[in-house]
Amino acid sequence: MIEVVRPPKLATAAKPVDWRKRMSDNIAYALLVYTGLQIFVTMGALKGEGSSMLPYLALIVLVVAIIPSCRRFERRWNRLSDEQAADPDMARYYRRDRRTLWLLAIGLPFALTGVFKLLAMGFGSH
Repeated sequence: MIEVVRPPKLATAAKPVDWRKRMSDNIAYALLVYTGLQIFVTMGALKGEGSSMLPYLALIVLVVAIIPSCRRFERRWNRLSDEQAADPDMARYYRRDRRTLWLLAIGLPFALTGVFKLLAMGFGSH
């Protein structure tokens, strides 16, 4: 019988958490998801509204709504010192902000599309 000899595992130091980088990554991914939803949900839902400017107004409102929010998150986390960015006690704040970010990124396109659909129905009935 042949015995397989494996090299010993090298001890690796655990890489410290950097909450700034994690939040920055989440913001980038949330913006991608938000943009996809914005395009497909908003434009898809409002496409049948004729040659109205309402779909374009909806897109402008969505862009204006998300960019300041994302910049606020980014600024808050980028102000952390290196020590704070690696502090495990920051995990609860990170989870809170990540949850809020994703609720905005996913919920805002649907909520505003609903509002603009109601507006389109209201203006279309006259």
